[in-house]
Amino acid sequence: MDLIPYFLFAGALFLNAGVPGPSIAALVSRVITNGWRNVIPFIAAMWIGEVIWLSMAMAGLTTLAQTFQTGFHILKWVSIAYLCWLAYKMWRKPVNETTEELPQRASCWSMFSAGMALTLGNPKIMVFYLALLPSFIDLSKAGVSEWAILASITLVTLAAIDLTWTFLAHRARALLRTPKAVRLANRIGAVAMGGAAAAIAARN
Repeated sequence: MDLIPYFLFAGALFLNAGVPGPSIAALVSRVITNGWRNVIPFIAAMWIGEVIWLSMAMAGLTTLAQTFQTGFHILKWVSIAYLCWLAYKMWRKPVNETTEELPQRASCWSMFSAGMALTLGNPKIMVFYLALLPSFIDLSKAGVSEWAILASITLVTLAAIDLTWTFLAHRARALLRTPKAVRLANRIGAVAMGGAAAAIAARN
């Protein structure tokens, strides 16, 4: 088995996912606002979303994506609307002036939905898997074993990137212990989430 294509795929994925963008901005804002434990469903959803895109590409849906572009545009704009709604809620989130605790945890489902919307609606991720993956891997000859290898590479690479950003954001969160700082964190998080939606909307 030729390992070079897999190393090339891992390197390309690392560069594609590691450069700060909508996903990283949203992840950091979520950790600062809600803490690292609460953000686990958000991270898991992003990983699952990327494996979904990988699976679609390997199932030969590149042609389908090109044929039914309207469906992908609808998915994109639904995701953008959801992220904007989350940004609005974060901006309007009240702060308890009598406590130094950070905001209460959001529901696991809300966090998971946000991560899935961000990933499935991000054209950058869609283009990477549906357009660039075939340049690394011969999908016409790929089977379940190749999918398992690529899925494992994807999860390991994303874990290394996202957990590093989560750790850095958690260290920053420890400094936010006053209501004023909490409000500022909420506003920054809202802007980051809104920026993520805008960045997705701006991509073709």
